[in-house]
Amino acid sequence: MASVPLSREIAEQAGVSGSIARQQTAAHDWRKFSVGDNLDAWRRLASEACEPNPFHESWYLLPSLENFDHTGSCRLFTTSAGNQLTGLLPVGYSHRYSRYPIPHLANWQHPNMFCSVPLVRKGHEEAFWQGLLDWADANARAALFLHLTDLPADGPLFAALQAVIARQGRPAAVVMDEERAMLQSDLSPEDYFASSMSTKKRKELRRQAKRLGEEGELAFTRQSDASELGQWIDEFLALEKAGWKGEQGSALACDTRTSTLFRNALAGAAEAGKLERLVLRLDGKPIAMLVNFLTVPGAYSFKTAFDEAWSRYSPGVLIQRENLDLLARNDIAWCDSCAAADHPMIERIWREKRRIVRVSIAIGGPVRRMIFRQLARRETGAPAKGL
Repeated sequence: MASVPLSREIAEQAGVSGSIARQQTAAHDWRKFSVGDNLDAWRRLASEACEPNPFHESWYLLPSLENFDHTGSCRLFTTSAGNQLTGLLPVGYSHRYSRYPIPHLANWQHPNMFCSVPLVRKGHEEAFWQGLLDWADANARAALFLHLTDLPADGPLFAALQAVIARQGRPAAVVMDEERAMLQSDLSPEDYFASSMSTKKRKELRRQAKRLGEEGELAFTRQSDASELGQWIDEFLALEKAGWKGEQGSALACDTRTSTLFRNALAGAAEAGKLERLVLRLDGKPIAMLVNFLTVPGAYSFKTAFDEAWSRYSPGVLIQRENLDLLARNDIAWCDSCAAADHPMIERIWREKRRIVRVSIAIGGPVRRMIFRQLARRETGAPAKGL
């Protein structure tokens, strides 16, 4: 398969010329990757990445940056070999670490990005991390360390990062370690449901579905195309805002930036063939809705909402019951819930776990690394020996 070349401007910035195939690194203004050959290269990288991450694909990350990085402070760190893009991660400098005024370098994200694993072409895993750490050493500025959030610890990229850190003897520490619900099984949807919930609970759910059906015409729809997508998005935003998230001001529709991101990202996912949307309707009115991003060989359950007026019938659980049909797909091996750890609803059904970590890594020279060791010990209570 022929590779998509970087544009001449980006290739020159990265130091790529002629037949030179050694890895090159650069940090770009993300706007240069929003059009043309650079955008094509980004899309090709996403399709061939060793680990899928929809939140770093162009159709999600570009609208994220357009809405949440008006100053252009984020840079797209890339690695390339010859004229082929081999890795991409949005990065930025921050002057605060949690509540403290500690300058550091980090992957760029916002609250509606639930995975931060970089996009890396298969076979370039360790080379990518080597390139990022070398670049961070040379471009630390005031940053005392590199902080990477929301990394799945069960995939090849985290294993590659561990290997590079160990080989270099570079101080590093896992500063957050948690598990969230994941769907991964060889069972059929029916058998999985039977194994995950007790007979009593399944009987109660069937009773609730029956009683809900007595309230009106109950209909379930699953779509993967873009037909009537705008109306569907309007309904989702309204449904979510009508519940507790709207009361707390955290619903997507409470902020024009998040509502615009949601609209643009779903449209982009649909165009890329990576959107799945589910809706449960009562007399034509949505009472539960769900959005999945299908990123073969995995998937991400991005957002869900339900009508709290019907909560006694568990519409959120009913639509998750339908979502188990992901198990019947030959192209999807797992689905990340994107839910908080110990989520009371999804963990009633999804029994597998995905380990998610945050790590801090020393960068720069000896003095900076000494300071990092002290900071890491204070945060974790242990020496920063590695990952």
